Amino acid sequence: MRVNSSPVQASVGSRQTIPILTYHQIAQEPPKGSGYRSLSVAPQDFEAQMVFLRTLGYRGLSMTDLLPYLRGERSGKVFGITFDDGYLNNLTQAAPVLQRLGFSSTCYVISAMLGQTNSWDREKGVPPSELMSAPHLRQWIAAGQEIGAHTRHHVRLPQLDATACLDEIQGCKTELEQTTGAPVAHFCYPYGEYDPMHVLQVAQTGYLSATTTRRGRCHTGDGLLELPRVPVLRRTHRLLLWWKLVSRYEDRRRA
Repeated sequence: MRVNSSPVQASVGSRQTIPILTYHQIAQEPPKGSGYRSLSVAPQDFEAQMVFLRTLGYRGLSMTDLLPYLRGERSGKVFGITFDDGYLNNLTQAAPVLQRLGFSSTCYVISAMLGQTNSWDREKGVPPSELMSAPHLRQWIAAGQEIGAHTRHHVRLPQLDATACLDEIQGCKTELEQTTGAPVAHFCYPYGEYDPMHVLQVAQTGYLSATTTRRGRCHTGDGLLELPRVPVLRRTHRLLLWWKLVSRYEDRRRA
C-alpha cells in the first residue's frame, strides 16, 4: 500500500532524479569495536563533501525546500540533506557549514528524548552521544534549518499496536511544534521499519513527506510518504558521493 503515490506530471520538463542524503552523527569516529561506527562522519569530511557538491553546482535542501522538485513543480541541480535522531553534533558541526554555503536541511528529532542520549543504541555497543535539547532545536531553526519527526521514543513501529503507533507518530509532531513554535511537516520511520498502517497514520497526521532507509534516489512523482534515501557513511569519499548522486549505484541497492 502506498499513500499519496499517484504519479505527478512534471510541469517543468521530464522526470528528474533527486537524491536525499542520510547522515546521523557529524563527529570523529568512535573507538574500534563500537557499534555502528560507519554512521559517524568526521566534521572535516562533512564540510569537504558539502563544499565539493556546492562547487559542482548542487544546492542542498531541506525536505520542505525539496518538495517542489519532488512534485515536479521545479527542476534544478538539487539534493536533500537529512539527519536522523537529532544529535547535538549536527548543530555544532554541521549547521555552521550549511549556513555558510546557503544550504538547508531537515533533522529528524525524537520528541520525548530531547537533551538525553542515544540510549536505544546502548545494546549495540554505541557510545552515548548527546541529543539536542529544546533550546538547541531553536538554535537549529534560527540557523535556517528545519526539524522533522522521528517518533516520540525511537520505537520499532511494527512491534506496537495501532494506538501506540499513532501516539508515537502524531504525538511527536505535536510535542515538537509546541516546543519550537515551528511547523513539523516531515517524518522519518525509525529503523526504516513500517507497514501500510503506519503510512496511513503518517498521512492522517498531516505530514507532507516521510523518508525510509530504502536505498536509492527519488524521482519526480514518487510517493512522498515512502521516499528512499542515499546513505553517507564514515568511508564515503567525495568521488563516491558524487557517483551515488549521478549514477544508479544506489538505485541498484534498493530492496
